[in-house]
Amino acid sequence: MLTKETKKDIEVRKLNSSEWQKIAIDTARQGYRFAAIWAQDLDENFELNIVLELQASYLLLQTLIDVGNPSIASFTPYFPAANRLERHTKDMFGIDFIGHPDRRRWTRHQAWSREQFPLRKSFSVAKIPGKVTPPDSAYSFLPVLGSGTCEIPVGPVHAGIIEPGHFRFQIAGEDVIDLEEHLGYTHKGVEKIAEGRTVNQLIKLAGRVSGDSTVSYAWAACAALENAAYLTVPERALHLRALMSERERVANHLGDFAAICNDVAYSFPYYQLMRLKELWLRLNGTIFNHRLMMDCIIPGGVKYDLGAWHIQELQKQVTDFRSELNELLFIFEAHSGLHDRIKATGVLTEKQAKVFGVLGYVGRASGAKLDLRRDLAYPPYDKLEVRVPVYEHGDVLARLRVRFQEILVAFDLIEQLLNTMPTGEIYNSWVSPNIITEGIGLIEGWRGEIITFVRLGSDGLVERYFPRDPSWFSWPALEQLIHGNIVPDFPVCNKSINGSYSGVDL
Repeated sequence: MLTKETKKDIEVRKLNSSEWQKIAIDTARQGYRFAAIWAQDLDENFELNIVLELQASYLLLQTLIDVGNPSIASFTPYFPAANRLERHTKDMFGIDFIGHPDRRRWTRHQAWSREQFPLRKSFSVAKIPGKVTPPDSAYSFLPVLGSGTCEIPVGPVHAGIIEPGHFRFQIAGEDVIDLEEHLGYTHKGVEKIAEGRTVNQLIKLAGRVSGDSTVSYAWAACAALENAAYLTVPERALHLRALMSERERVANHLGDFAAICNDVAYSFPYYQLMRLKELWLRLNGTIFNHRLMMDCIIPGGVKYDLGAWHIQELQKQVTDFRSELNELLFIFEAHSGLHDRIKATGVLTEKQAKVFGVLGYVGRASGAKLDLRRDLAYPPYDKLEVRVPVYEHGDVLARLRVRFQEILVAFDLIEQLLNTMPTGEIYNSWVSPNIITEGIGLIEGWRGEIITFVRLGSDGLVERYFPRDPSWFSWPALEQLIHGNIVPDFPVCNKSINGSYSGVDL
């Protein structure tokens, strides 16, 4: 029941479940990219939704599945990017994807019995026992075979402050033969606890799906709600949202660039970039009352406005940072030792990036050109000039270069936003539609495309919330690009991807 506003960007096609496999074959042949899948419990039926994309045009496929016999053809044989999301959907709803090549649990681990499916309406959070979940020690990683080969288990608990994730390396000497991941160790129940929330409570939750993308997730959820309710957002508020989004992009790229330099013992840019990131975050805190700009985006607009002093400080910081970063870029490009370490390391080919549906800085380092700010051109980007840096080598060096260029592009966009900032209100009050309605939000987060689905009941409360993080696709890409590298290459390969654990651990 998607609104006309949503359909402006997405073609909706309703199908019988018997047509599911045929449409998978046909769209794969046409070159569509798999973008998202989610289900929802409609009492007698499950509604299954799949989003595909081709040349910045989106196609939403919908079908109904009988609750009494919840099975349907799998998209994974035709779209490998669907693998983990279909497994997640099976764990949460009990839908059997016929023909799926991997029958192992993905999200459920050992938290529930095989007869319990948390996203069914019959499942109550209040009934969950308070006992500790047993370790998932029986997860069957693919075995290593051959003379001279062995396995290295890494995680799920790590030496640093990163979130938990298990990496199982299969090696011969130091050469990586294969890598398999197992994630989902801190399942938060985001989709379940969203049920019954008010729209304001939902946005607060959305901003915590992945803390380094709090602006992007809040904006995507608000866009879905605003599409569902036909709510117009003031132009000034849209400019402020984009300003915050670009500042979020810069902060994360600065930190990741610094971390990769640190991993190869190149301490000078590490300290300089982290110093700049800290100054950037401090100004966020001064202007938006939070270093990460959490809870600044609300349904209908934004919470904080800019004064003349704020605009001056933001413009001055961009000018100062551009000067410093251009000097650092010269030093970075002149350091042959660093290039020797990361050039031709962790190569993700253009074909692999396409197969796994990878976008954002990871995809753009491997030739993928799609950027929703330019190609979907949602407001206010429809009135801005958005440059998209694209490289083709697909290695760690290319991913670093994309990040550096994206920082400079963000600087240009911030200046455009400040110079064209409209006057007027910063929010329009939310008015509940008081009917069952749905919406989809599409936002270019700093990791890439974020897709969010929201369904509201006639009481104005949330019935279904699903956020799709770009990391659903970049994590499997990491398993591919590590092939042919040695074990010590993993830290820089991993950081050059920087998939979000939290974003895929809903």
